[in-house]
Amino acid sequence: MIIIKDKAYSKEEIEKLKEMFEIYIKTVFDVKKGICCAGCDRHFDCEQLLLKKGSKQGDLWGGGIDLGTSMIDFNSFINIRPKQNNRSNEIQDPEIRKTYENLTKDFFKEIL
Repeated sequence: MIIIKDKAYSKEEIEKLKEMFEIYIKTVFDVKKGICCAGCDRHFDCEQLLLKKGSKQGDLWGGGIDLGTSMIDFNSFINIRPKQNNRSNEIQDPEIRKTYENLTKDFFKEIL
């Protein structure tokens, strides 16, 4: 189940987000607006939903949470952006990476 929010997910919502992979939740954040789209099969799916809601491509970054280790990752094909000097699927800009990490901790404070 995909859920888009601008505030923290509840435990019940997190359980629904786990439906796709059980031990991993894919997330895409609009790092400017502080909006999260999570629970997708592919980051591209969440990216498209956020674009339809008015987010700008350059503000959307993907990654996820390994529920077994509580580790946040910064890895998604949507992150490959040569025009933004991000030539990898990892978020390379330290400021964007830190913002993404902080947003993940805020939105998923029930489990992190």
